[in-house]
Amino acid sequence: MNSIYPLAVPKGRRLCCEVCEAPAERVCAACAVTYYCGVVHQKADWSSIHEKICQLLIPLRTTMPFYNSEEERQHGLQQQQQRQKHLIEFCYTVAQKYLFEGRHEDAVPAALHSLRFRMNVHGLSSVELVPAYLLLAEASLGLGRVVQAEEYLSQAQWTVLKSTHCSNAIHSLLHRNLGLLYMAKENYEDARYHLANDIYFASCAFGTDDIRTSGGYFHLANIFYGLKKLDLADTLYSKVSEIWYKYLNDHYQALSQARTQQIDLLGKQFVNDTGLDEAQEAEAIRVLTCILNIRESTVDQAPQKTVFILKTLAMLYYLMMNSSKAKEYAMRALELVRDYHLDVQEENTIQELLSLILAEEDQPIT
Repeated sequence: MNSIYPLAVPKGRRLCCEVCEAPAERVCAACAVTYYCGVVHQKADWSSIHEKICQLLIPLRTTMPFYNSEEERQHGLQQQQQRQKHLIEFCYTVAQKYLFEGRHEDAVPAALHSLRFRMNVHGLSSVELVPAYLLLAEASLGLGRVVQAEEYLSQAQWTVLKSTHCSNAIHSLLHRNLGLLYMAKENYEDARYHLANDIYFASCAFGTDDIRTSGGYFHLANIFYGLKKLDLADTLYSKVSEIWYKYLNDHYQALSQARTQQIDLLGKQFVNDTGLDEAQEAEAIRVLTCILNIRESTVDQAPQKTVFILKTLAMLYYLMMNSSKAKEYAMRALELVRDYHLDVQEENTIQELLSLILAEEDQPIT
């Protein structure tokens, strides 16, 4: 870590820790504008987000230069606001990614940064603060800090209630996190209520078959699975699988068609792309892997469902340019198709996918 032993904070300056807002005793030597109560929080912030944004904080936390005109000053203020807006989204995405990876401790500093930048840009009572409060609530739940999660969720709810306009997307996020809270408290009736509202608002915002709506179905399925209501859980897991498959298959088909037609006339190497940000990719991996584990426990009863999720994961990793993982899942899917003598067309589809994957490694199919 750069500046493990940072400079001491000069006496007489009232500065707060970036992580906990306690009186600061240390400063990052790399940027000299970020303070900490001690080395533990400095290391936590560095590994979470500070390493990625250290130098970007300097122009935001130093005195603005002298401008020769009001026009120049306004331009400088606009640039500063644009930097903060970029950091709002960047820190938010990083925190989301950590949450989907189960790295709840790492998510906290990144989420706090997103919250503070939102406050700077939008004010202390703006509904734009709600997504950051919800990230902090989810991280707290993951760390077993239910009371703290409830505090963040109460703040989010109060902000939404005070808002004259709140988007369906934010309503969806709020209900999803309330659902997660009640799941953690084993209050499944209230959890189902909030997750049903999550699905409703997400459907209004994005449509019933959008990947951003699928999270509500997934968490609801987890409740039914835990309650041994396996038919309901199976239906919802299938819904989630189909949503992700359709999304990924659309990207996969476009890419394979481009390869077949050789439309890259400039001779540039094709870049595989999921169309997702890092947080959404992490969500896809977590959700689909969880469903795969459940499908594999009943593979003898419904092997085609296991093949379907393996094929979906193979496409995901192929589009993420992770050929080794893509090949692993495609080979497992192909093996199941042959073992259970499933549809010949299904086998051909997987063979075609495997051919593209192996082309990345320049290996023949065996």
